Amino acid sequence: MKRQTMTLLASLVLAPTLAFAADSATADFTPAQQEAIGKIAADYMLQHPEILVQVSQKLQAQQADQQQQQTLSAVLANAKALVNDPATPSYGPKDAKVAFVEFFDYQCLYCSHMAPLVEQTVKANPNVRFVFKEWPIFGDRWKASISAAETGMAIWKEKGAQAYFDYHNSIYRSGHDEGKLTDADIAGAVKAAKATAPTDAQRKATHEAIASNDELARTLGFSGTPGFVVMPTSGATAENTTVLPGAVSAEDLQAAIVKAQGGK
Repeated sequence: MKRQTMTLLASLVLAPTLAFAADSATADFTPAQQEAIGKIAADYMLQHPEILVQVSQKLQAQQADQQQQQTLSAVLANAKALVNDPATPSYGPKDAKVAFVEFFDYQCLYCSHMAPLVEQTVKANPNVRFVFKEWPIFGDRWKASISAAETGMAIWKEKGAQAYFDYHNSIYRSGHDEGKLTDADIAGAVKAAKATAPTDAQRKATHEAIASNDELARTLGFSGTPGFVVMPTSGATAENTTVLPGAVSAEDLQAAIVKAQGGK
């Protein structure tokens, strides 16, 4: 069974390469010789399975790099929607030279882990505008995911940047993610922001912006939260823009900001 499995894996990984080699060698080897060469190659792979692992890892790395390049191209094509959407909560100078964009869900475990690092980065970079893209992708699993997003968006519209930022941080400080966030947690965060709970009409008014965030995130190729984009607010290029899909270190976040500032 193990030999059969390895033979199948070898075929899947090496098929394109071997097929190309066989086509290239048609003029030099007879069909019988090509079959013999293929058997020798397959036997060698079975005796040295670590080569298959190396090939697989390289293929995965190439695919990841390709996806990263596609996402970066999509980011540059959608720069205006990322950094200049008036319906998206932001914190920091309106005339900032650098924008730090986060796609997040209040019930995302990794977003919760990143929240203190993001708050730390905000405090360390008063000249950067931080853009918060509410993307409640766990809403079909946990109702509070959507409720918290609607509430945050409504607070942004009614009370502005500081109230939104206070609410945002208060939600994460509850430590309640992956289905643990409660209505009481959300109410407490509203109180911390010195705001009032949104009405049904105010919640409904946030749906278009949240849907736009979902469409934008998928256009960029994000498959989950968190997702970070750090770029100049004008003149963004592949060289000064950074895309960070997933949880990263505080050093990674700061390095992305420095890169967007031109290395200064």
